[in-house]
Amino acid sequence: MNVDVVVLGAGPYGLSATAHLRRAGADVRVLGDPMALWRAMPKGMVLRSNWTATCIAEYRGPLSLDSYQAATGRRLDRPVPVDEFVDYGMWVQARVAPDVDRRSVDRVDRAPGGFRLTLEDGETVRARRLVVAAGIGPFARRPAQFADLSGELVSHTSEHQDLSRFAGRRVLVVGGGQSALESAALLREAGAEPELVVRRDRLIWLHGGRYHRMLGRWAPLVYAPTDVGPMGLSRVVAVPDLFRRLPRGVRDRLARRSIRPAGARWLVDRLADVPIRLACAVRRAAPAGGGLAVEFDDGGTTRVDHLIYGTGFQVDIAKYGFLSADLVRAVRQVDGYPVLGPGLESSVAGLHFLGAPAAYSFGPVMRFVSGTWYASRALTRVVVP
Repeated sequence: MNVDVVVLGAGPYGLSATAHLRRAGADVRVLGDPMALWRAMPKGMVLRSNWTATCIAEYRGPLSLDSYQAATGRRLDRPVPVDEFVDYGMWVQARVAPDVDRRSVDRVDRAPGGFRLTLEDGETVRARRLVVAAGIGPFARRPAQFADLSGELVSHTSEHQDLSRFAGRRVLVVGGGQSALESAALLREAGAEPELVVRRDRLIWLHGGRYHRMLGRWAPLVYAPTDVGPMGLSRVVAVPDLFRRLPRGVRDRLARRSIRPAGARWLVDRLADVPIRLACAVRRAAPAGGGLAVEFDDGGTTRVDHLIYGTGFQVDIAKYGFLSADLVRAVRQVDGYPVLGPGLESSVAGLHFLGAPAAYSFGPVMRFVSGTWYASRALTRVVVP
C-alpha cells in the first residue's frame, strides 16, 4: 500500500498531527496503540499540567478539554487524573483517527521516494513522509548501578500501573522529580512503606498555580498557556521557533531551568509521612534475603523489598527498535536527539520527529502535551504547503 504520510504513534502527538494534517487535506495513515503509554501509568496518578496545557492539539477549538466536557456532559477533576485524561485522549482518537491501525511496526527502512514500513504480520506500507510520534517509553533512564539486578528487585516508575502490589512492603524510591515524588505518595496510599532518596539537599515545589492566582488577570503576561517553565521564561520556551534560533548555550540553560526536577505542590501533604533522605544517593544495592541491601554515599544503609527509580527519560532515537540501523545512522544527531529543522524534519528528507525527540531543537515544551499545539501546525505547514 502506498500513502502520502504515515503517522507512527497514537498518543497526544500522533493524534494531534493526524488532526491537523487531515484538516489540511493530507492523505494520512495512522499506526499505533491509542494512548498506550498513558494507559499504563499508575492508577491514581494526576497530571501536573494545568487545564489549558492538558489539551491535545489545541486549547481552544473542537478538540479541547472544554469541548470534550460539552460533548460528553462529563466534568473532569482539576488537576486532571490520568484515567480521565486517557478517556479524553480516546475521545480525540475517535474523532480524528477512527481508522487507526493497531498493528505494530517491526521495521522502517528508507526506500525510493520515501520509506518502507514492515508491519507485524509482514504487510508492507510505503510512505512519502514518516512522522515518528512514538513516545518516550523506550527512553526510560536506568542507572548503571542497577543494571545487573532483577526486575523483581528494581524497576522504573514507568513500569507500574498498579502500585497496590507493594502493600506491606518496604520500597525505596530514588529521585526528586514529579514521577518519583508522586510514586512515593501513591505507594504510601496503597499501603506500602516507601522512603525517598534525593540527590539534592532540598525538594523543589512548583509555585505556578499560586503565582497565577496572585497575579490574576496579569498572569498571562508572564505565564504562557503551555505551562512550561517558570515566570517569564515560560513565555520564551512557549515559542519554539524563537527557541530554535537562540545560541546553543542559551537554549541549554533555558531548558535546564524550565524542566528541573520538581514536584507539584499538591503532593506536599501527601508526602508528610514519607521518610526522605536529602543530599544522598545510592552507592550500591545488592540482593539480600529476598530483598535489597542498600548503601548510600553518606555511609548510611537500609534494607528494602524493592527499589523504584524515578530517574526520568533520556532520548536516544536508536532505542526506537522499529527504525533500521541504517536509517538511524543517516539522521544527524546530538546525544541521541535528532537535529530538526522547519516542520520538525530531520536530516533525512521526509522523516519527522514529534514529542521529546524534538526537545533538543525546539525546546522543553516538546516534552509536554501542550507541545502538540506547535508541533502539529509546524509539521502541517511543511507537509501541506
